[in-house]
Amino acid sequence: MKLVFPNGEHPQVLLSHGVNRIGSAGEGAVLLQAEGVVAHHCEIHVTTTGANLQVPAEGGPVSVNGKPVSDIMALRAGDMIGIGPVQARFAIVEAARSAPAAAGGAAANEDGDNGATRVRLAVPKFVLRGVSGAVFGKVYPVTGPVVIGRAAEADISVAAEEISRRHALVKPTPDGLQVEDLGSSNGTYINGKRVQQGFLRPGDELRLDSVRLILVAPGMEMAQQATRVAPAEAKAPAAAAPGVSKWVPIMLTAAALLVIVALFLSRG
Repeated sequence: MKLVFPNGEHPQVLLSHGVNRIGSAGEGAVLLQAEGVVAHHCEIHVTTTGANLQVPAEGGPVSVNGKPVSDIMALRAGDMIGIGPVQARFAIVEAARSAPAAAGGAAANEDGDNGATRVRLAVPKFVLRGVSGAVFGKVYPVTGPVVIGRAAEADISVAAEEISRRHALVKPTPDGLQVEDLGSSNGTYINGKRVQQGFLRPGDELRLDSVRLILVAPGMEMAQQATRVAPAEAKAPAAAAPGVSKWVPIMLTAAALLVIVALFLSRG
């Protein structure tokens, strides 16, 4: 993903995974020295599922395709972002395609290895799993700030009339998700309690009116499972010890008998 500045205010910028700050401050990913651009004007969160534009409390005026953005908005390829007086186009960088196979489908070498390295996808730390209504059976990885709502441009779009267009915002932390109600009509609930702001831990239920989702932490579950398995494996050799120890006296007795027989024979 990258930002392209058609009017030349800045060279094009490849956006890195995580938070990309934009403003007049030197520590940002994009430094814009233009009148009307504040120190921390806005930021773009890049995740494995897409990118979100967010305007912090101290940020400046931002628009997407001419529409003002006051909080957070999902970005799509081709969106024009107004950062004060500066215009930038959000673009998707396409991955290089592998070379076409040789005639007849011949492999690159005798082992059938075409030289490409298969990338292993990382397990998301948090996943929202739908357990009712329009989201039943669906899973939504949460790797950055995510807006849940009825609008098509929402990060998690839920086709349910009881959900507001921008119903709630969730942000991942090391221990769970911060939850903020975005002024919804029917409310946001954590474990049955209505909240304006709250915290969702693994196993907790997030309810948006009648739509319910459970927070799952695959990485934590795998770590806990490994912790449970390790002690059991460590005890396995100890469990075999009694079976071995019962043969020790028998072997010693047999050895003693052999020594006695040998002495008897030598005297004879």
